[in-house]
Amino acid sequence: MKISARNVMEGTVKNVETGPIMANVKIEIKSPGVVTAIITKESVEKLGIKEGDTVSAIVKSTEVMIAKD
Repeated sequence: MKISARNVMEGTVKNVETGPIMANVKIEIKSPGVVTAIITKESVEKLGIKEGDTVSAIVKSTEVMIAKD
């Protein structure tokens, strides 16, 4: 995967909490520890994000997005 963002942290999904519109995804990374991303439920479903997946937390300005190969 290629992306222009420079702040990429790979980690493992530890918890996914979905609501009617948004989802809270906790990602354990080596440093600084755990990053929490608030993303849409649609994104969680589209990427098939579940506990135990290896994903990348991509930080751009004030947002945290999630990428999955």
